[in-house]
Amino acid sequence: MEILLTVSFRVIPKLDIKGPNLVKGMHLEGLRVLGKPEEFAKYYYDQGADELIYQDVVASLYGRNSLNEIISKTAKEIFIPLTVGGGIKSVEEVSAILKAGADKVSINTAAINNPDLISELSKIYGVSTIVISIEAIRQSNGEYFAFTDNGRNETGLNAIEWAIEAEKRGAGEILITSVDREGTGEGIDSELVTEISNNLSIPVVAHGGVGSKADVLELCKLGLSGSAIASMFHYDFIESIRTLDGYEAEGNTEFLKSYKKFNKVSGTSIVNLKKFLMSESVNLRD
Repeated sequence: MEILLTVSFRVIPKLDIKGPNLVKGMHLEGLRVLGKPEEFAKYYYDQGADELIYQDVVASLYGRNSLNEIISKTAKEIFIPLTVGGGIKSVEEVSAILKAGADKVSINTAAINNPDLISELSKIYGVSTIVISIEAIRQSNGEYFAFTDNGRNETGLNAIEWAIEAEKRGAGEILITSVDREGTGEGIDSELVTEISNNLSIPVVAHGGVGSKADVLELCKLGLSGSAIASMFHYDFIESIRTLDGYEAEGNTEFLKSYKKFNKVSGTSIVNLKKFLMSESVNLRD
């Protein structure tokens, strides 16, 4: 059976955080409270996640970055690379996040507002530490534009051109999110991720639309470096921890109260996903 990748494909749970809670929405909106991020992170680590992503989904909107305490708690329990994003806009904030226990930082709005920040950070902390997050929305003419603030604010930048510029300025990795597909479980935007990947030499991690193991396999076949997955893992796990005890009020808890399932996503564990990918001869990280 043909090996699909010459480099190791990374399976990366993505945890969106609002206040103290793990949340999940659709198209980066309509956030539902799912649980405590530290609990999910530990579970995913034990399951064999290659890396984790923490994203403060309201940081840029409210001009705050408040993940350091959660980062510190997580770093004591897991020992895989942790990328942190949300509202990061200065060297000082990057330094604080790395000291708290993160290994990489993910930047969107601040990099678009000040592209020189990419070069500055990569020189100080190294290229491998700097991830540029791009939220892309397809336009009626087929072009992809970069957005900020969870897909709320259009930048006027072509997403592919911006990714190319970010690499030239010192980004070590691109996290590309299809806002159109995010949270839907309706499959990846293969055109978007292919165009991004084909124009870059740095690793590209895709996020948005994964609803089944077959969707992840498609990313492998397209040559992506990894998949940042949320719904497929989260909705598989919450059945064993569904409780409102200890959850603070910041966020919509109606999903937990209702005991509903998310029917468009075929929930699966990291263990089962990796078994499937290995059966398809995908080269995974040890």
